[in-house]
Amino acid sequence: MSTVQQTGATDQATFRLFSIATTLLLHLSIFAALIAMWEGVIAAGLVNEFLLPRPSRIAAAIGKLYLFDRTIYWHFAITMYEAVAGFAIGAAVGIALAVSSALNDTFRRYVAPYAIVLNVTPGLALTPIVIAWFGFGWGSKIALAAIISFFPIFVNTLAGLTQSDADRLEMFRSLGASRFQIFWKLRIPDALPVALAGLKIGMTTALIGAVVAEFAQATEGVGVLMQRYSFSLDMAAAIATLLSMSLMGLILFSIMELVDDRVVFWRRDARMAVISRKRAAAFARENPGLQTNNKHNAGGRQ
Repeated sequence: MSTVQQTGATDQATFRLFSIATTLLLHLSIFAALIAMWEGVIAAGLVNEFLLPRPSRIAAAIGKLYLFDRTIYWHFAITMYEAVAGFAIGAAVGIALAVSSALNDTFRRYVAPYAIVLNVTPGLALTPIVIAWFGFGWGSKIALAAIISFFPIFVNTLAGLTQSDADRLEMFRSLGASRFQIFWKLRIPDALPVALAGLKIGMTTALIGAVVAEFAQATEGVGVLMQRYSFSLDMAAAIATLLSMSLMGLILFSIMELVDDRVVFWRRDARMAVISRKRAAAFARENPGLQTNNKHNAGGRQ
């Protein structure tokens, strides 16, 4: 790389860091202004502090939950386990049914109506039935999380598998590709972006299902902890627990974003460039003779 190219790359990196820092500073300034306004409104007596505690009290409740009492960690882990386990089951069933429906039109006609009926049924209404079926332990929470997360995964995966580009499909057929090759080499790559979008939605809805089941009946979990604080009118701790739920959702969604970035890398130019460089370097290491011949031929042409 020449000196001019190195200087240009350095300038671009510096500009990118400056832009990120400016955006972050702007967000922090807006957040600080909102918190100060919230604190000032309550201090002025415009809002009843009993109903909406000050941000300083909420911060103290967060410190108590995470640093002093440390009661949140066990409940946090329980709810995360229920949500992830339910998501895994819902994703497995949803993807399996979507693949089967994409491969067989008759199967799709008979399965899709039941999936729609399951989706339009409110999850809260299913809670008593799920509890009666799976009992009062972790099983009912995992089952409800799986039921609620199933539909977006099923629908998005099926939509992706049945909406391949017509021109590319015709090209595969003209080259004599088998049905399995078309499915594996064309339909699955085309479906991945839409399917991963469904997995992101399914992950967050699985958390909702687990928390809803905890509200209905449970002895542990973040939903139970929030209920306890709400019933005792400790609103600062209740809001602190609610923020913990938001943190859980953010963690799960960020994990799915990372998976999306790694799997569907061709949708992002920066990620595509990184993958291309890695594959080019690996190819060069595996074929050193070819690289030497290319350099020799280039020198001969010069």
